[in-house]
Amino acid sequence: MFTGIDEVDWASLRHAYGSARDVPGLLRGLASADPAERGVALDGMYGSVHHQGNVYDSTLACVPFLFRLLAREEVPERGGIVELLVSIGEESVGGGSVRAHAAVRAGAETFVELAGDRDPGVRRAAPPALVRFLDEPARVLGLLRQRITVERDDRVLLALTEGLGLFVRRHPAHSARAVDLLSAQTAPPYDPGLRLAAIGQLALGAPDRVPAELVATVVRLLRERSEHRSGGPDRPAEDTLVGRIRRLRPSDEEGSHLLRTVHTALGGRVADRSALLTGQLTSPDPIDRCNAVWMSAGLFREWRGDHRQPVALIGAQLRAEQDQLREAAVSVLSELFELAAPAADDLHALLAARPGLRVHRWERGAPTLGGPLKALARSGDPRAVPALAGVLAGPVVPDDLGRVIVHLGPAAAPLAPALRRRLGQVPLGSPETAARAVPLLSALRALADSESLPEVLRLLRAAPGRPGPGDTLVGQALRTVDAFGPAARAAVPVLRELLLGTRYAAAAAGALWSVEGDAAAVLPVLLGELAGGRAVRRQAAEELARLGPAARAALAGLRRMAASDQVGERTSAACALWRIGGEAEPVLPVFRAAWAENRRTRVKIAECLSEMGAAGMPLWNLLEKELTSPRRHTARPGGYGSHDIPKDERLLRMCRGVLAEV
Repeated sequence: MFTGIDEVDWASLRHAYGSARDVPGLLRGLASADPAERGVALDGMYGSVHHQGNVYDSTLACVPFLFRLLAREEVPERGGIVELLVSIGEESVGGGSVRAHAAVRAGAETFVELAGDRDPGVRRAAPPALVRFLDEPARVLGLLRQRITVERDDRVLLALTEGLGLFVRRHPAHSARAVDLLSAQTAPPYDPGLRLAAIGQLALGAPDRVPAELVATVVRLLRERSEHRSGGPDRPAEDTLVGRIRRLRPSDEEGSHLLRTVHTALGGRVADRSALLTGQLTSPDPIDRCNAVWMSAGLFREWRGDHRQPVALIGAQLRAEQDQLREAAVSVLSELFELAAPAADDLHALLAARPGLRVHRWERGAPTLGGPLKALARSGDPRAVPALAGVLAGPVVPDDLGRVIVHLGPAAAPLAPALRRRLGQVPLGSPETAARAVPLLSALRALADSESLPEVLRLLRAAPGRPGPGDTLVGQALRTVDAFGPAARAAVPVLRELLLGTRYAAAAAGALWSVEGDAAAVLPVLLGELAGGRAVRRQAAEELARLGPAARAALAGLRRMAASDQVGERTSAACALWRIGGEAEPVLPVFRAAWAENRRTRVKIAECLSEMGAAGMPLWNLLEKELTSPRRHTARPGGYGSHDIPKDERLLRMCRGVLAEV
């Protein structure tokens, strides 16, 4: 099966980490009788030859040898090789390599043979390969239908059902018979798991054929399935990338996948998805509840709506005896920020019962704030303050504590003395100085604790003059001085030094304006920065905006900047033009274009519109439309990016505030 492998000039081919000279060893490892060696080989294929879905010249060279491995029944675990080939051929289409897709498609007859292989793992992997790469829709449908009638392995039947669903979506002109087959599988005598699979595939590809009362039907079938489910599959022991990923999967991976398919099909139907989550989270089976907790995160991150009931039910899981369920609930709640408020009572109860959860100590690396305390504080609940005070009084303070305190607002004021003390203990000139000081600075800035000015100035005076982590440290320290306002007069000499030709000039000018209110002292500096490079223009515009009419000398430069090809610069310049000149006409077109071009500008624009009042009325339709949109404005498919939740909630509050003034 490896004939000709040594004739390939692997050394001249490339993969993610350079020369592909190691690829023959990986291919031979896939055929090893040793499970650990096979795991390492498959790990290597995904980790280098097909790294993050990319296709290299070495990937193409592997395809013929992978097909030869599939043809040998004595090769164990060939299902994993089928999945690898499917990924190479399918991913490469999006990556621009049609050659890889063509190479896998050329071997599609092999997948036809594998559909009836003696190994159920191979039969399970074959249906998606058939649908994707055999360019004969009628034949593919016939093969799937024939296999369904003879297959006895439940997991293979599920794969065949999902193959039918994929067929419906990829071949709509030939889908009628496939839809009929799926519809037939939603009723007895098929078992609950297969019926769930069929409903999920219909919901994705033929939503008009799903059963009536979809959510209630899915919840009922889930509970029927759970009553008869055996324990989860054994976890592989090998310490490989693939092995670790498999160990992290839910103990009922199949059930998780079935319900996730339904959630995906429901998409932005938030009420239906919340009702489905409620059914999952009230299941008698803790495994079903754990699966629900994990998949709830995607809903909360991507879609707006009234999430109070499912969040409260996730909070109830904190009382569970099962560690995995409780830890899943903590993990999700800690990423919800203010949306976690309905679970605050349960979070507080957990912390009271188990104070050791205030801090999480890792086997390697510095400790971090414990998930329950982080979730409670991020939700804005003042009951987190005593627990945070206890952490601050301990021997080691997690570096992320300061970032959490900012969400408590004025309620965190009693923590200021301890934060001050900790900031004064941060070692100077250390590689860790910025990492340890910046979170504390953000907390003291949020509290406007001007009594910490000596500790802040200590950092400013000792900050390095070269680019690096010190840039962040100096910038954060200047923002903190800025927040102290006139109470920070002792900082004036340091601020004036930083005005003189340093890369912190704009930030120092803003802080000096906040402290002294002397436009004559800072305007020349900011005008110079406005004419500088792109890296400083945007900050200069934002600082000029704070001066208001006193910065009228900057209007010409800001008008030029408002025509920039960079949307962030245009937005900052337009905000400054309004705050300085008070003219809406040149500003509104910039805002409208930026709102559509880059969603991340919307918070800044809404903030400016809130100041404009009736002058911003021509753009109020954008705010009205935003409030009717069910999707979070910066959401990515799949609900990635938990930190987008507070940004989106802030945008919604500002939109409502502007329109409430009508």
